[in-house]
Amino acid sequence: MIVAVGCDHAGFVLRLAVLGYFKGRAEVLDCGVFTAEPTDYPDIALKVAAAVSEGRAGAGVLMCGTGIGMALAANKVKGVRAASCFDAETARLAKAHNNLNVLCLGGRFLSHDQVLTILDAWYGTSFEGGRHLTRLNKIAAAETSTFFSDGVVIFNHPLMHHKMTIIRDKNTSVKEFRELVQEMAGLMVYEITRNLPLSETRVETPIASATTLTLTGKKLAVVPVLRAGLGMVEGILHLVPNAKVGHIGLYRDPTTLEPVEYYCKLPQDIGERETFVTDPTLATGGTATAALSLIKAQGGRKISLVCLAAAPEGIKRVREVHPDVRIFIAALDPGLNDHGYIVPGLGDAGDRLFGSK
Repeated sequence: MIVAVGCDHAGFVLRLAVLGYFKGRAEVLDCGVFTAEPTDYPDIALKVAAAVSEGRAGAGVLMCGTGIGMALAANKVKGVRAASCFDAETARLAKAHNNLNVLCLGGRFLSHDQVLTILDAWYGTSFEGGRHLTRLNKIAAAETSTFFSDGVVIFNHPLMHHKMTIIRDKNTSVKEFRELVQEMAGLMVYEITRNLPLSETRVETPIASATTLTLTGKKLAVVPVLRAGLGMVEGILHLVPNAKVGHIGLYRDPTTLEPVEYYCKLPQDIGERETFVTDPTLATGGTATAALSLIKAQGGRKISLVCLAAAPEGIKRVREVHPDVRIFIAALDPGLNDHGYIVPGLGDAGDRLFGSK
């Protein structure tokens, strides 16, 4: 393994101890500094973090006065998990539970012998995986998505922004609108399935035997809210073809804007499945809230709501009634008009999908 090592002037006192520890254990990518002259710690932290993030190093060690500044800077880089450790036990747990890939040390608080003990605990410990991997995946999700509030993920990706612009355009044809809704649902699958549990398995490649990861729980369900939610189903099934599909029929009363149920058919084992409810728009939240309640009434537990455009009013209502349900959206719009439509929104998604208006 290659270990990237760096320090500022306050961590320089630990430099020789760290370099000496890795001699004969790992190849070192020395990122400086090489003198005790005053240095801005972010410059070194970002250099080491970039090496880890880009795969040029398998791990990193950073040193400053407390280790805290280095950790703050390094954690701004995607894929880096940095923390300041002051004893062997925290270092061991940081690796076993958090898969710490950048260890930060405080030159003003640690002796030569303490550093060696901490390095032994961290470098000699393996990541335990399992439930800890699920939690790390949630952290990784924050690096590719923007969190609007607790339990709400707004996608932040150039492809999503571009396709959303075309979907909003009133001149987009039915055919293109339908295709884009499916494409966006497919792109969202990568994020909404990020926390699915994994387990190790052995496979034989054409070259050698390898330990790899496979899904532990494969019980998934997609439940579109009719009509518009149907447009997102194929995009999801393209990547998770074994998922079962249920259907919930609700329409919004034009006067009260409240949902009226007319159909509900769900997989019998819905309580055992990770369920994704699809609806391109989350406006007042009435329809989504009713759909989620219907699923829970039949035993559904792990439920996510997947939408393209949403208004704050709809998010607020769903979160108030179903705080346990995660909401994934491609765009958060300013609000609703007097008719309960999202502004600027994308219009009536059902009509645009099926050309019925």
